[in-house]
This record gives sequence, structure tokens and C-alpha cells, in this order.
Amino acid sequence: MKKSKKRIKQNLESQVTKDYDLDSEAMIQTFELTKIYNITEGIEIRALNGVSIDVRKGEFVSVMGPSGSGKTTLLNMIGALDNPTSGAVYINRTNMAHMDDKQRTNLRLKEIGFIFQFYNLVPVLSAYENVELPMLFAGKGKQEIEKNVNKFLDVVELSEKKDHLPSELSGGEQQRVAIARALCNEPSILIADEPTGELDTKMGMEIVKLLRELNLELNQTILMVTHDPSVGALAERMLKMRDGQIIDTVITKN
Repeated sequence: MKKSKKRIKQNLESQVTKDYDLDSEAMIQTFELTKIYNITEGIEIRALNGVSIDVRKGEFVSVMGPSGSGKTTLLNMIGALDNPTSGAVYINRTNMAHMDDKQRTNLRLKEIGFIFQFYNLVPVLSAYENVELPMLFAGKGKQEIEKNVNKFLDVVELSEKKDHLPSELSGGEQQRVAIARALCNEPSILIADEPTGELDTKMGMEIVKLLRELNLELNQTILMVTHDPSVGALAERMLKMRDGQIIDTVITKN
């Protein structure tokens, strides 16, 4: 285990100094990302195996694959929730290996909006109060908070239910609140991890169509993970994963 930690530290240090070919228009770039989990002595799981992707500003890209293919691990690396064993992640041409914990926290708070499969709403707070939380954490002023919360609740068509608790909303409505919350700090990137996973087919398609509308109308960069081909096909570009690798890229008709 000590050898493994030393190897990870050496790999992270190499990320800081290595030069990569950066795309001036890319919001997200990863280079040869590898993530190895050490289960017990001598037993490793390679969740990511040399993954390189790029997502340009205003693109809507989906990552599709079965459970265990490495989709969520990839999102965790891009969302600054975990470190790769080797390789590098650049957000808006900034190498995450250069960031300390405070800078990574600020990145998650201000530059990346997260949408989760299980909504992750605070049950005792109203829709309005859930949406305003990231802005409060970011230290935004009262007027800006009120303006953005009302704006994005209107965007997701839930203004009339802003005082409702999550328990008073349907699953689709709860996910719309979660989308408004992800947008309220006006992040550069939206990361959606199985956003339709807890919804029926009809409601799930409505949520993905809403994401596509946000992508088109706001020029919002979106990276979405899904196991559902019909959901993944609504993005502009679909990356197919298996066994920790990108095995195919499909340009959709959208």
C-alpha cells in the first residue's frame, strides 16, 4: 500500500510538469487518465485505462456504457472529486494538478454544476431554498441570489412551485429543481451523472430534452453519463465506454 501511495504521488507530480497539446476551444480535456483502486495486497481494479477526451465550449457530450465501465469514475476525475492515478485533467485550459484543495473547492462551486441521479435535494428546504444553496456557499449577495434563483426556476418551469418541499414534488420536478440548482452560479460546465436514472421513460426524455434546450439556448457545455442509448443519443456526440476505455465515438443527428 505504501508503494502504491508513493507511485500515485509521483504520477501526480509528473502531471504538473508534463506538457500536453491543449485545444484553445476545449472546456474539458483529459489525457491518458488512469485510475487504479487497490482492494487488498496484490489485487487492483483498473477503473480507467488511458482515457483521453475533449469537450468544447457549448458542446453537449454523453458518455454511455454499462455499469462498471468507468463512466462515473471519469466524471469524478473531471469534477475534481477524485485524483487520477496517472494522466491529467484540464478544465478551461487549467491543469487540476496545479490546484490545491481550496482551489478545487472553488472550481466545483463556481465553474462546475452537478446534476445527480438521486436529485440530492435537502428534504426540509423548499425548492427555492435548495436552488439558492450554492449561491449562499459562494458568498453571493441577496439581490443576485434572488435574481438567479427566480430566473432558473422559471427556466425549468417551476416558478409556481418554488415554496414546495421536495416531498411535494414529483420525481421529474425534483430533478428540475436540481438542474436549476446546478445552473444558479452560472457555471462553465454542467456535469450530469445518470440524470434520468430514477425517472420513467417519458419523464426521463423530458429531462434530457430540457438539458438539450439549455445547451442550445444558453450555449451551456454539458457532459452527461448514461447507460441508456436513447438518452445518450440526444447529445451531439456520444462516447462509448467499456472496461475503463473509450471504445467508440458517435456523432449523432442532433
